[in-house]
Amino acid sequence: MSSATPQRPRPRPGPRHRPPHRPRPGRRPGPGLPLSGVLRLGRPSDIWFKPALSVIAAVAPPNLILLALGRLDLAIYTMAGSLCALYAHNRPYAARARVLAWVVLGMTGGLAVALLAASLTASPVVLVTVGALLAAAQKALCDATRLGPPANVVLTFISSASLFVPQTLDQVPGHIGLALATGGWAWLIGMAPALARPHGPERRATAHALNAAAAHVDAHAAGAGAGAGAGAGEGEGEGEREREGVGEGRARAAAAAAVHAAWQTLLSARAGETRRGLERLVVRAEIALAAPADTDPARLRDWARDLLAAAPVPRPDDLVDDDELIGVDAELAVGRTPLRHRLSPLAPIAARTALGCALAGHASLALGVGRPYWALVTAASLYQANVTLTWSRAVQRVVGNLVGVLAFAALVPLAHLAQAALVLVCLALNFGAEALISRNYWLGSVCVTPMALLITEFAQVQDPGRLITERLVDTLVGAVVGFAAAIAVTNRRAGDRLENALTAVERAQEHAARLLAEPHPATGAVDAARRALATALVDLRAIADAAAGEWWQRALPQERVVTAEQSGHRTLAATVRRQGLLLDRDAGTRAEDVRR
Repeated sequence: MSSATPQRPRPRPGPRHRPPHRPRPGRRPGPGLPLSGVLRLGRPSDIWFKPALSVIAAVAPPNLILLALGRLDLAIYTMAGSLCALYAHNRPYAARARVLAWVVLGMTGGLAVALLAASLTASPVVLVTVGALLAAAQKALCDATRLGPPANVVLTFISSASLFVPQTLDQVPGHIGLALATGGWAWLIGMAPALARPHGPERRATAHALNAAAAHVDAHAAGAGAGAGAGAGEGEGEGEREREGVGEGRARAAAAAAVHAAWQTLLSARAGETRRGLERLVVRAEIALAAPADTDPARLRDWARDLLAAAPVPRPDDLVDDDELIGVDAELAVGRTPLRHRLSPLAPIAARTALGCALAGHASLALGVGRPYWALVTAASLYQANVTLTWSRAVQRVVGNLVGVLAFAALVPLAHLAQAALVLVCLALNFGAEALISRNYWLGSVCVTPMALLITEFAQVQDPGRLITERLVDTLVGAVVGFAAAIAVTNRRAGDRLENALTAVERAQEHAARLLAEPHPATGAVDAARRALATALVDLRAIADAAAGEWWQRALPQERVVTAEQSGHRTLAATVRRQGLLLDRDAGTRAEDVRR
């Protein structure tokens, strides 16, 4: 036997012993181009029927009047105003009135530029260039103002199609007048539901926040259960905890975003007792985020159900008086970020849109397609927050258009029976598009594509075979060229925006922590600091998700993002406890939360 000291066998490293992966400095090419799940259908929007019915009410009367007058060739101008009824259905009516007015003016402004260009030149190269610049401006403005669906796509469709309609200068005022008149009608359609449910949008936003908070509470309970059951099997318990932790993190982020959206909705609503009652419920959703273990999710869902059922606004009995909501009034007094500052980070997206639309339109012209604006609009519809999402939208657009062309081939014999049948088929497709598009973009495109093809027949009957061929070519050209432009125009500001968002969260967290350390902070200061920190955390998550899907940029500070989010949410919980909004007001617990 050897006298040497026996060596103990070295344990094999398990998953917990692996050193953390540290990304190498430099630029990463991108996160990949996924295909799985891109075409998966989701749940329909809670209010899918509102834009669907509104667009029918806004489009049908003008089209039927034009049909009776034998002037369906003017439908492109009336639809410019009528399609404004698709917007702002999630906003309180006070804010909706302003937003819809701006949408009508923006739609009419884009139409006016297009008609002036069409009357001054017949050069398709110039017209495509004008259309690309208009598309870029519409994309940037819609994103900067957070207009919401259908965002810039409808605006770009109308302005781009109008560029290629024969026009003279003396006709322009009359056509703009038609758009303004039908835009006014669309404004009335959008505001009409206020007569029946004047607080409907605020109640829905608050109900969504309560349901999202209840889902977070359930996810937290599931995670706690997985941790408790880890003793029986250490390896299995660890994997289960990891999966539950990811689920809880996603649920918390979704709930935080829903609460933030509810606050933004309430801040734009009219003041009054109803809004005050809804504010108390949103505060209760914030409490659920801060202390999920002390929250009954069934109670949150009951409140949400009452709000959606038009019952009286519930009043929680475990909240203090309205003094806790003084931070809402303080936030109302703070001015919004100037538009130019919101536009600056969007410069790369606007450049992508301009380049992609111009190249797609010119490529379509080079192939001899008679309607290059179809390729232009296809490219404009692709651009999302990052390259990965743009890729997903490109796949959805191509699939939806291909199926939509088949639907057009099936519907065109019916539409050719009479002009009345043509109008009715287009109305049905309008309804179908809005009913389906919230489930997945490609499904809505199945209705949008044949509708766009049939609209070209309002002026005169077209050859279906040629329409189908040109649409297929333009779809493929717009998707391929548009996506190539998204890769070519790098968004190097994504990393800078993430750094700025991290700094904003860290500063907001430090400010809230300083207020918590004070024995008697100013009235409303803690509430305002809590909301500022919550807003910063929501913005950080959105910017981090967008940056993660961007190509050709430096490695992202993922660990710093996780740390900032965890610290920020702990401080949010401490601010809720400090304000006395929880039944458990133990001072030692509060101090421990701040120290963490």
